Amino acid sequence: MKCIFGEAQNAHAPVRYMRYGRIGEFPETPERVTRLLDGVNRAGLEIAAPRAFPLQHLAAVHSERYLDFLEHGHAQWMRVPDAYPEMMPSVRPVESPSGYPDNILGRAGWHIMDFSSAITAETWESVRTSAFSALTAAELVLNGERSAYALCRPPGHHAYQERAGGFCYLNNAAIVAQHLRQKHERVAILDIDVHHGNGTQEIFYDRPDVLTVSIHGDPANYYPFFYGYGEQRGQGDGEGFNLNLPVPVKSKDDVWQKALGAALQRITDFAPGALVLALGLDAHEADPLAGGAVTTEGFTQMAAMIARLKLPTVITQEGGYLTPQLGGNLAAFLTGFQKG
Repeated sequence: MKCIFGEAQNAHAPVRYMRYGRIGEFPETPERVTRLLDGVNRAGLEIAAPRAFPLQHLAAVHSERYLDFLEHGHAQWMRVPDAYPEMMPSVRPVESPSGYPDNILGRAGWHIMDFSSAITAETWESVRTSAFSALTAAELVLNGERSAYALCRPPGHHAYQERAGGFCYLNNAAIVAQHLRQKHERVAILDIDVHHGNGTQEIFYDRPDVLTVSIHGDPANYYPFFYGYGEQRGQGDGEGFNLNLPVPVKSKDDVWQKALGAALQRITDFAPGALVLALGLDAHEADPLAGGAVTTEGFTQMAAMIARLKLPTVITQEGGYLTPQLGGNLAAFLTGFQKG
């Protein structure tokens, strides 16, 4: 298995993050890459750089005005007198339909859904390269590799068609799934991050060709709070093709593995040609976001269970934050997947 990663992904480095009303240090830091690459090396993966892709691959998932905002919005923001170097909105629409504003403060509110997704001068280059890493991994699988791992940083599964949120700007898993549809009539996305992949759900919510399955901490008590409930099953042609499997916050290995068994059965019934695995390591018992209690060995076991699907698989990195165990957790998962 190869790991795809581009150095430009480290340029995005906001310093501000709001939680419980306090401005604190941004937890989705470039240091995550250092620790994840340690895990990649321990698992014996070859590391390769991503190649560039036409932006039409991003526009297949995200709106053109959102992509334009990500690329050019920060420069417009900095033309405002006394603007802080990190773009973060103070006003957001709460009703629908809403009018799309011309003013950059209004557009920032339209496109950024929370206080964990500040945009800097370097954000566009980083998130674009992260998406290119995911697409390069997808190309490897389309060309015959059984699996590939994209070290996506920033992550992506909270990003909507035209909204950033939860440290996410471009939805890498969704971009990969759409790309795999070139060859496969049906594609499944399995998300095992401790947070629900609300952006992924929104993007495919009315489609029957991409099955979205997410195991995550119960949103009644955990971010993103408003999405990820069991009754959210899809709509229109997509009804029944979105499966949410919330588990109690701080659940241990056995609870996660039981939910994973149900997820794998649904994927087997769907019979996809390929799988996108949105890999979060933040369900670990030591993760600072405190949503799960999965052990390192638990990740090994979950990886082996997923590998037994025997599907061409693109793994995109989602969460997993700064702990001494982060690299070891990734190594455990990738080793378990390859052996499985």
